[in-house]
Amino acid sequence: MPKTKVQKKEILDELVEKLGKFKAAVFTDYKGLTVAEAKEVRKMAKKQNAEYIVAKKTLIQKALEQVGIKDIDVKKMQGNVSLIIGFEDEIGPAKVAAEFGRKHESLKMIGGIMENKFIDLDQVIALSKIPPKMELLTQLVGSLQSPIRGFATVLAGNLRGLLTALNAIKEQKV
Repeated sequence: MPKTKVQKKEILDELVEKLGKFKAAVFTDYKGLTVAEAKEVRKMAKKQNAEYIVAKKTLIQKALEQVGIKDIDVKKMQGNVSLIIGFEDEIGPAKVAAEFGRKHESLKMIGGIMENKFIDLDQVIALSKIPPKMELLTQLVGSLQSPIRGFATVLAGNLRGLLTALNAIKEQKV
């Protein structure tokens, strides 16, 4: 059943609101996706603080234009277009799409949006392979801490050497 103008306006307003506060988004082709699989994608997206949205191409196009992203032509994209929008992490939507796409061939990535610019499929795949944000921060802290730990070990080694020498002198005199 076709949607009324009021329903389309509500969908457009919702899309504009979500696209106004997103960090990144991934366009997917959902042709052949069952309702159960769509629920599974939504659940996976929610765990990544993202949202899976299915809307008509024209509504997605209008919403993108209203938030100032004019260089993306959604109407030229092949298939039925849906969006996975990430609100907290730039790589979350790509991870959701890639992980779900590995299990189910019915969801195919098309491209994405990052920093209000279109990114192609190869860039989305590269994003999906980046470790999670917390893991990257942990690696950064470890890298920053490593030279300090090495310096402390060197200083402790000098003190240990001095104590060994003093103990050797003490043993000789006793």
